[in-house]
Amino acid sequence: MQSNPPVTPLVLLHGAASNSTRWWYFTQHSRLAADHLLLRPDLRGHGESMWRGPARLDDWSQDIATLLQHEHQPRAILVGHCLGANIALNFAARYPDMCAGLVLIEPLAREAVTGILARLRPFIPLLRVAVSLIKLLNRLGLYRRQLGTLDLQVLDRRVHEASPSELQTMLIDYGSPKHDLKVIPTAQYLNNLIEIMRPLPIDEVRCPALVIQSSGRSITDPEQTQTLLQQLPQVEFATVNSEHWLPATHPDELCELIDNWVLKNHN
Repeated sequence: MQSNPPVTPLVLLHGAASNSTRWWYFTQHSRLAADHLLLRPDLRGHGESMWRGPARLDDWSQDIATLLQHEHQPRAILVGHCLGANIALNFAARYPDMCAGLVLIEPLAREAVTGILARLRPFIPLLRVAVSLIKLLNRLGLYRRQLGTLDLQVLDRRVHEASPSELQTMLIDYGSPKHDLKVIPTAQYLNNLIEIMRPLPIDEVRCPALVIQSSGRSITDPEQTQTLLQQLPQVEFATVNSEHWLPATHPDELCELIDNWVLKNHN
């Protein structure tokens, strides 16, 4: 009897100032959970992967490669949200033989960012100086000994139960610097902003991709993002009528889009 080929695992990458609990809904409700290995790490410098040293796109990509080697998985589909989508693209460019496909949820192209991120772009050199100074203080023993914990399942459930009039107020906690700095080292938070502004290696990616965007413009311009990512090979686009934070506001629709694309392209 001929055995079935192994099923390609998924690596689920959270965004900036987030952690692996971002994927609680997907791991509980996705049809893929029945027969796919779902890996959802805390990225270096986030959640329980406490790290006060360098944590850049290349470092995170290398960590993913190490994770797959540890799990004896030669290839994976990378699913990334926000900064996690940028990391997934970087991984696909650096480790093409290990990346079977990409699902990019609300990726952040520096040319397409809007709002506060667009206003921060001219100050990236100053952020680099600030990170260097903070790390010097860290080496001298000056840093917060305790950080808060972030359980996105708790936050998301509140959003799911909120009325339309309450929703916008509740979403302020997502992406709020005041909120984020309670759970992540200051240097790493600023470093996330720096890494978001790095150019995406779009022309170096060879695997198929699904790009899922929100229609809102508070974080990025969806049309400009699509124009940039149109260069990806075998790319498909889906747009959900929402502002940023699709995993919190439209988890069922997100599950369906990811499940359908993976089952169509990788089974």
